[in-house]
Amino acid sequence: MVKIDSFSVESWMDKYETKCKYNIAETCCASISIDELRELSDTKDVQIVQTSNALSYGSIRGSDTLRSNLARLYSAKSTVAIDPRNIISTPGAISANYVTAYALVGTGDHVICHYPTYQSLYDVPKHLGATVDLWHAKPENKWLPSIEDLKALIKPNTKLIVINNPNNPTGAVLKKPLLQEIIDVASAHDIAIMCDEVYRPVFHSITPLDPGFPPSLLSMGYKKTIVTGSMSKAYALAGIRVGWVASHDTEIIEKIAEARHFTTISVSQLDEQVAAFALDQNTVHGLLARNIQLAKTNLELLERWVAKNEDECEWVKPLAGTTAFLKFHREGKAVDSVEFCEKLMEKTGVLFVPGSECFGAEFKGWVRIGFVCHTQVLKDGLAEATKFLRKNLDDVGLAK
Repeated sequence: MVKIDSFSVESWMDKYETKCKYNIAETCCASISIDELRELSDTKDVQIVQTSNALSYGSIRGSDTLRSNLARLYSAKSTVAIDPRNIISTPGAISANYVTAYALVGTGDHVICHYPTYQSLYDVPKHLGATVDLWHAKPENKWLPSIEDLKALIKPNTKLIVINNPNNPTGAVLKKPLLQEIIDVASAHDIAIMCDEVYRPVFHSITPLDPGFPPSLLSMGYKKTIVTGSMSKAYALAGIRVGWVASHDTEIIEKIAEARHFTTISVSQLDEQVAAFALDQNTVHGLLARNIQLAKTNLELLERWVAKNEDECEWVKPLAGTTAFLKFHREGKAVDSVEFCEKLMEKTGVLFVPGSECFGAEFKGWVRIGFVCHTQVLKDGLAEATKFLRKNLDDVGLAK
């Protein structure tokens, strides 16, 4: 039997997210309804879901409309357009990431994974029998990993490099020059790269005018690139469970398609219709404008809060995405992040995610905050968290 480790962050959310009063641990842009989605569109009178269609499996690899809309978005600022046939829909990005690993790695292979990041990105390859090395990013370097460290991790059997850009939990961005260096390393050894881009394009603190602004890795010319995404984070539609995997490499896509037959068959027709409407050119710009503005507004609140509580916490301000990683301490010593989050939840109903439990034991004192919730929830939750820091921080043990 395959040994499967506990999926710590999902177990934490499962335990607390329906019991909290202020959920500022969630990583999605504040979720919207179908009615709200319609209001954000320029075509408000269009029927989003075709209720007269027979509910068959539908198009096995994903609806033509959905895949064409995704291809348009990926091709918009790329010199090489992607063929919609090289995009496959999945039930969320977690499935896209899983089936990619399932198709490409196994016993005897070696995988390198950007870290810290979402646990499944490095644990699933382990479950499949691969050896995994973590490519560490550190706060003193603004959560950017070293390209020299990556080179040192390469082995003769390295099959896959996994990156997450923008990053969960730090909100850091691997900028274009670093992405090119990663490609250069991978191409020199004929290694595939998988980039989880679920938080793209929520760029709230870096603009396309920045020379380092990161394009999708799919547009950077390296054929053995795979990118994954979903409707959950940047598009505020986690409930429809639609994700995707895309690559210019037809051989890779065919391997993934074969692997996917064993896991999914197809994605719900109803879900894909909602996703296709959201990604249509008449809707997607209004939807993203709403979510990026929400991120900017809320990040200003969080930045002021961190400054107000600088004696108790520190951070590297995120550049993109929906999450921030904060370190809490007492007199310069890191607190026990699990105890901190548990007591915060107990005393105030505010939900944070403990870094040492959910992202690695070395992240003592670190917690993840999901700040792109509804603004009033963030305001009220942070106000309660301030009271906790003033009244209860001394009761939280220090990290061991």
